[in-house]
Amino acid sequence: MSIRNLDAIFRARSVALIGASTRPRSVGKVIADNLLAGGFPGPVMPVNPKYSSISGVLAYADIASLPVVPDLAVVCTPPATVPGLVAELGRRGVKGAVVITAGFKELGSAEGRALEQSILEAARPHLLRVIGPNCLGVISTSLRLNASFAHVQPAKGGVAFVTQSGAMATTVLDWATSRGIGFSHVVSLGDMTDVDFGDMLDYLALDPDTTSILLYVEAITAARKFMSAARAAARLKPVIAIKAGRHDAAARAAASHTGALAGIDAVYSAAFRRAGMLRVNDLDEVFDAVETLAARSDVKGDRLAILTNGGGVGVLATDALLDQGGQLASLSAATIARLDADLPPTWSHANPVDIIGDAPPERYAAALAAVLAAPEADAVLVLNCPTAIASGVEAARAVIKTAGDAKGRVLTSWLGSDAAAESRRLFSAAGIPTYDTPDKAIRGFMHLVRYRRNQDSLIEAPPSIPSDFAYDEMAARRIVADAVASGQSWLNENQVNRLLVSYGIPVARSAVAATPDEAEEVARRMGVPVALKIFSRQITHKSDVGGVVLDLAPGDVGSAAVAMARTVAAKAPHARIGGFVVQEMIRRSGAEELILGMSTESQFGPFILFGHGGKAVEVIDDKAIALPPLNVNLARDLISRTRVYRQLKGYRDRPPADLQALALVLVKLSQLVTDLDEVVELDINPLLADAQGVIALDARVRVAGQTEHSMPERAQPERAQPERAQPERAQPERALPERALPERNRRGQRLAIRPYPKTLEREENLPMLGKALLRPVRPEDEGRFLEFFERLSREDVRLRFFAALRSLPRAQLVRLTQIDYDREMAFVLERGEIMGAARIVADPDNLRAEFAVTVRSDLKGKGIGTLLLRRLLDYAWERGIAEVYGDVLAENTLMIALCRDLGFALSSLPGAAEIVRAVHKRPAG
Repeated sequence: MSIRNLDAIFRARSVALIGASTRPRSVGKVIADNLLAGGFPGPVMPVNPKYSSISGVLAYADIASLPVVPDLAVVCTPPATVPGLVAELGRRGVKGAVVITAGFKELGSAEGRALEQSILEAARPHLLRVIGPNCLGVISTSLRLNASFAHVQPAKGGVAFVTQSGAMATTVLDWATSRGIGFSHVVSLGDMTDVDFGDMLDYLALDPDTTSILLYVEAITAARKFMSAARAAARLKPVIAIKAGRHDAAARAAASHTGALAGIDAVYSAAFRRAGMLRVNDLDEVFDAVETLAARSDVKGDRLAILTNGGGVGVLATDALLDQGGQLASLSAATIARLDADLPPTWSHANPVDIIGDAPPERYAAALAAVLAAPEADAVLVLNCPTAIASGVEAARAVIKTAGDAKGRVLTSWLGSDAAAESRRLFSAAGIPTYDTPDKAIRGFMHLVRYRRNQDSLIEAPPSIPSDFAYDEMAARRIVADAVASGQSWLNENQVNRLLVSYGIPVARSAVAATPDEAEEVARRMGVPVALKIFSRQITHKSDVGGVVLDLAPGDVGSAAVAMARTVAAKAPHARIGGFVVQEMIRRSGAEELILGMSTESQFGPFILFGHGGKAVEVIDDKAIALPPLNVNLARDLISRTRVYRQLKGYRDRPPADLQALALVLVKLSQLVTDLDEVVELDINPLLADAQGVIALDARVRVAGQTEHSMPERAQPERAQPERAQPERAQPERALPERALPERNRRGQRLAIRPYPKTLEREENLPMLGKALLRPVRPEDEGRFLEFFERLSREDVRLRFFAALRSLPRAQLVRLTQIDYDREMAFVLERGEIMGAARIVADPDNLRAEFAVTVRSDLKGKGIGTLLLRRLLDYAWERGIAEVYGDVLAENTLMIALCRDLGFALSSLPGAAEIVRAVHKRPAG
């Protein structure tokens, strides 16, 4: 389920309180008082056989005695009674319930889990939605509904707060009340047996009373649903998250560097970033972020100019900016010249722009105008220290007037207490973010920077198969399937190299030898210095047991192999040694050692890691994490979030590394992860990167069948016969029959974000036009869509968009081409250029979907519209949608005729006779 019947809770017209009480300080008493004192306009019906009335309101003995069917029932009775009460409420037709009672799965017992499951089973047949159990309740201020045992009634506002923790709900309410912050809804989800974060994000995204959404998250369930809902909500309004447990001491042990480096919290951060949300760390930061984002900033980058009348606070602000990863804008000669003309000779002549302590309002105005006009500054922070010489209030008025339409790029901090109060009030009234201290102002600026970056990530919809490289998916599938069938957990060196090569990832030339003598012979044939490595399925970190020797001359390999075998046998006595890997020694002086990897998290599935590699990878701890699928833009962003990125850009006499090649390797790794569900952990460490490109020197890959646990396992002693190492040119491992390979049409099912669905591409043959490709829309179609729009007649534009648009704004182009394939589908018919487009958007419950079809004006009447609408209907029925509908202007006779021909029922839209509603229900069977 998703938003179905949630209106019964958040737009309730009547409420029953099951377990109401008159006992002081009891939950039933507090909730009854809150319901009755809050001003809820509908009937409140207490239910408890012990009382004839509660707080002067008639009470009822049981649910059957209620005079009307309530929209919402609040349950606060003992745990064992709850499933039966929910079933009875469902039979009476109640559609929403908030279960306050605790004592279910949070106890950690099998009985508690079974009892909670019984609640869900009791509710499902009646489509009754349940919030809780083990929750504080819900508050909707526009409805004056307080169905909670909170100790305060929040003020009305635009922030919706959704939390798993009831204690956090009361803390935030208390904290916000003293600061005059209001809420549209406060929702305590508790155990989330039914309604979860995804459901609430779907509901609040379309809630007219909510302008921003705040989440307090302990854990996410149904990650793909959460990501889809979060991405949809974040397109419409700011979504801010606090995640508890940033330093989880219980993070899993991992056999790979990637698993060890990437804690669960880092994966959550990657998910929030990809969903376009802003993550914050504490309550003080939360409401600063809400205020900052509410100002609808125009900040496009991280280059900040600081304008101040006090040098010291300017330096403090600069320190805070650099500490938090921002950039101090470097003022151009033109900007400095303009400032020279308006400021006294003693100004700082640099950023921060210190306009001296006696600065009058006119000086503030002139300096701000100059800096706002500077293309090298993305935003301006204006600071003011109180002095007896100049008025801070008048300076504030000058800043407001000068900022004008550019106020979305201005932040302020007027220091002090009483002296700054009026100035802060003026800034708030003008919609300019203002802060108590420079440090908080810098934090607000970085919120804007991170939010913008996350919004940029949100609109990226990477293709499932990038066009930048060719690869052999079938060969890769055979390698993995054969390893799984033979019971391997870790691929051997030969398999790993072949797997990487099949995805176009460069690897160093290598071969496997069974004995020291064979290893030396292989090295002599290579004719170059080599690296020698132990070959064993049980050893994943070779250097830890003396299993790596570098830079050997070919003639020294045999003796080195003998010594290595002796050392490894002593340090890893249970490991079976299958031979040796001889690898060409790669000499890339000045190349950076990097790590690329992937692992899996229990909720969000696969994630990709990039960072500083080498032996000390876990000590250096320089990494960034992203959720696949990736495209080049997302890969570059991932690289840029590490410290080693600064080295990769080049310094002193060292040229920059080939960042495009590095980004492409990350895209290739993302494709491998998308295609091969059996790959559960992978490390490439080190990957060398320099101006010549990239090359993988060492890698390990763990695989698991579909029923196996995805956590790393410890190597166990093997009792099988010693394995025989493959010679240098050994044949590939035996491939499984084609029928044993995983189906390609399930590509990306384990990913939290659905990739481009290439399987929906198909060639069409139109009688009047010939062959054309029908496929889902892609982000790179933006330019083609603009050309397509420009070839529509003005009349066709009006009929399609219900408005006389002369151009498509970039935001709308993005919305048309960068879609969430879990939520909607848009097809284009193309033959070099777009000939027609069709779109279907399903509601979160997947019950109804709205369609739209557009055909290029010069191609109308050639069967394109019919084809597109047929394919939309086929897609909808396959997806399980029950009803497809669309609104058509009555004068659009061609579309109305097409709908009629395809079996749509047509009727005038109530209250809008000029619009025809076309409805097609899913055929039976």
